[in-house]
Amino acid sequence: KRTARTQLGIPESSFVIGSFHKDGQGWEDGLEPKLIKGPDVFLSALHVLKKDMSDLFVLLSAPARGYVKRGLEKMNIPYKHVFIKSYPDVAKLFQALDAYLVASRQEGGPKSILESMSSGVPIVSTRAGQAMDLIRHRENGWMVAVEDAIGLARSLREVREMSPDALLTILRNGRATAEANSYKNQLPLWAEFMKGFVEIP
Repeated sequence: KRTARTQLGIPESSFVIGSFHKDGQGWEDGLEPKLIKGPDVFLSALHVLKKDMSDLFVLLSAPARGYVKRGLEKMNIPYKHVFIKSYPDVAKLFQALDAYLVASRQEGGPKSILESMSSGVPIVSTRAGQAMDLIRHRENGWMVAVEDAIGLARSLREVREMSPDALLTILRNGRATAEANSYKNQLPLWAEFMKGFVEIP
C-alpha cells in the first residue's frame, strides 16, 4: 500500500476510497451523470463521511468522471483521477485503497466487487447487480439498500474503525468468495448450464 501510494502521489496517512467505473454520460468529460451508476449517491455518502473524517481521499479511474470530480471539488475532498493503459493495471490501483465504494442503482456486475475481494480491499456496496449474490453483510463485505447514502457512509466508517483482526476475518472471507467465483471455478457451472444446447468436449 505504501509503495502504491508513493507511485500515485497519495498521502500515506489518507483514508483512500476507490471508484473505478464510468458513471458519466458519453465519453467526454462526463459532466452529465449516469444515474443508474449512482454518482450522486456516491457524492452524498462522501458528504456525510467528510463531517468526521478529515483525511478522506478518493482515487478514481475510468473515463467520463467529470460529475464526480466536480462534486469532490465543491466539497474540498482531494482526489486523483488515473487512466490505466491496460485492464490488468487496475490491480495496482486497488493496492492503494482502504475501501472500494459502489453506489449504483442498477448493475450488470460490477466486476469491482470480486476485484476488491480478491485484492484484500473492503467492499462497500449498494444492493445492486451481483452484490446481492456475492456480499454477505459484515461477513465478507458491506451492503446497504439502493440510494442509502447514510448507510454507505456508516459502513465506510465501520471499515475505518474496525480492529485489524476483525477486518482481516472479513477480508479472508471476501478472498474465499472471489476464489469460489473465479473463471476456472465457474467452468463446470457453465458446462452444466449449456448441457443439451451446446456439445462440450
